Amino acid sequence: MQTLSIPYSYDLLVTSGQSLKALEQELQFLLAVKLFELRRLSLGKAAESCHMSKISFMYELGRFQIPVINLDDDQIQDELK
Repeated sequence: MQTLSIPYSYDLLVTSGQSLKALEQELQFLLAVKLFELRRLSLGKAAESCHMSKISFMYELGRFQIPVINLDDDQIQDELK
């Protein structure tokens, strides 16, 4: 797996009120969520990228009110018919 380095100011760490490790895990999770929303990563790959199980990732998506399934997708619409 490749590594990405993202610079951020110390202020972000302080204002988050989190430990360095917790903040980095949150940022990694938020990146995975956004890439999932943009359909750049599948559910499984997004969960894997932030070291979570699919079920845990789906649960967290629900807490953020992010749909796991896009019902506007043409393929799903065909299957529903």
